[in-house]
Amino acid sequence: MVTRFPPRPARPRGRLRILLASGAAALALAAGSVVPGNPFGPAPQEAQAADGTSTLTVAVAQSVDSLSPFLAQRLVSTSIHRLMYDYLTNYDAKDNHTIPGLATKWEASADKLTWTYTIRDDSKWSDGEKATAEDAAWTFNTMMTDEGAATSNGSFTSNFKKVTAPGPDKLVIELKKPQATMTALDVPIVPKHVWDKVGDFSKFNNDTKFPIVGNGPFILTDYKVDSYVKLKANKDFWRGAPKFDEIVFRYYKDQDAAVAALRKGEVSFVAGSPSLTPAQSASLKSADNIKVNDAPGRRFYALATNPGARTKDGEKFGDGHAALLDQKVRQALFMAVDRTTIIDKVFQGHAIEGEGYIPPRYGSYFWKPSAEQKLAYDPAKAGALLDEAGYRKNSAGKRTGKDGKPLDFRILCHATDPNDKAIGKYLQEWWGDLGVGLKVDCLDNVSDPWYAGEYDLAFDGWSVNPDPDFVMSIHTCAALPSKPKESAATDNFICDKQYDELYAQQLAEYDPAKRADLVKQMESRLYDTGYMNVMAYPNAVEAYRTDQIKSITTMPSDAGNIYGQDGYWSWWSAVPAAASGDSSGDGGSSTGVLIGVGVAVVVLAGGGLLFAMRRRSTAEDRE
Repeated sequence: MVTRFPPRPARPRGRLRILLASGAAALALAAGSVVPGNPFGPAPQEAQAADGTSTLTVAVAQSVDSLSPFLAQRLVSTSIHRLMYDYLTNYDAKDNHTIPGLATKWEASADKLTWTYTIRDDSKWSDGEKATAEDAAWTFNTMMTDEGAATSNGSFTSNFKKVTAPGPDKLVIELKKPQATMTALDVPIVPKHVWDKVGDFSKFNNDTKFPIVGNGPFILTDYKVDSYVKLKANKDFWRGAPKFDEIVFRYYKDQDAAVAALRKGEVSFVAGSPSLTPAQSASLKSADNIKVNDAPGRRFYALATNPGARTKDGEKFGDGHAALLDQKVRQALFMAVDRTTIIDKVFQGHAIEGEGYIPPRYGSYFWKPSAEQKLAYDPAKAGALLDEAGYRKNSAGKRTGKDGKPLDFRILCHATDPNDKAIGKYLQEWWGDLGVGLKVDCLDNVSDPWYAGEYDLAFDGWSVNPDPDFVMSIHTCAALPSKPKESAATDNFICDKQYDELYAQQLAEYDPAKRADLVKQMESRLYDTGYMNVMAYPNAVEAYRTDQIKSITTMPSDAGNIYGQDGYWSWWSAVPAAASGDSSGDGGSSTGVLIGVGVAVVVLAGGGLLFAMRRRSTAEDRE
């Protein structure tokens, strides 16, 4: 799953929905078989309460969009779902290769059109019912037949022909054509006996009855909108019980307030939105009992254009600026963005310059434009492109169209994201020099205008999964909404036939190298069209209290992130500071690894980490 900053998914989707292990996953496919506001009153100053209960409190700056795995797209939501529900497969925390989840093994037929999964016999739902292949079959069939249930992860099942459960331990998926994501289906499996009572999947948010039945490492026990999400450890989790008794995700609209809460010991961990600002991280590095983790992230930070909101059948809606239909205008704006200044002044070195759609953490899919192709910062060339497009400066230095109207744009900005605000000011200056006006609309809710197509540009960002399919699928014509102003899988209403052809080819390609080449061609196409302007790959900058958390797992384990992982390793492995013994566990999750400070090396080895865990970001990180 990828994950986005809202509105948007990163699909961890989030749809916040990175790509390190993609090579390993693809090899597994080719082989055909693989085995193995404070709502609580005064907060405790320590993770260990007087009654012996240990609580890990995570400060988050993003609100939950839905507790339904069929609808959720934001990183915070999809991260919580990874704690609540098991997936068929998981990703190893050390290097992101595919490992068993609810399925213990899988194999493909010779023609790769039939996949058979063996479902483990030691997983049960928190209400005592056994988790079986029938639950998985029902989950996928519901996504295949109900448009509402396909909202977040429908791209995974659009090529499914038939899904059956011949027995409690056997799941069979028949495909219409080969599909390279069959060991990377980032879909939470839900209990059929609970969810088959749901009427309208497009409206059910899974937040009316607690505790919520699940089979993951934690069980969700309480939730209050824009306040907190509370989960308790699942003592019967098949991989082993978490070390903390409970975990609380506490919402802070003000990021500085979250940092202050960390200093006071009111929270155990803070990541920001999704990262701490340079000033915040610098101040925390010298604080007592606090460790800062600064490592390559799985996210990209971008400008998205509105090339014309439309439905699948071509009905237009919204009020996006018509000038952005012109590729020359989009590229001109692209060339008037000084990425070096953004890295140096805004991120202050805690990021690297953006280029392709997939972060360098996922080496197999990381793409860079050629010297001839690169749209480098060049205000003069940007101005020439605008001249060619028919937008020339008048005597007042303002660019106008043939209708005499000034060229003015709006950009959606998330009110809680300081990066959006800071970069917005730079854009006003740079584009103002070109004679282009810009209004920066910083809103608490960017989702509504985004899905309504009522914007010109937007700050965007996704956490990418180890497999790139989801994050690439959000720009296909199939991702467009069926009706105007509906929440949809699309990122910014892109529908390009050449891109769609490449997407179909990569999805059906099992050869790792050939598939990676096709994905890079898709990235090249997105770059050339100017729809998506990737400005930076931010580091994961986060901090935790060492007097509350003894040890915790990063992903990848050598130099990776804690929050928003492609898995549940960080929270499942975290050891309370007062606990004795080690944090050993199975599943290749490298538990007990202490997080290093100031790591800034980018992992380029085969298979990187993908930040499309799906989900968008106009300021909130979508998975």
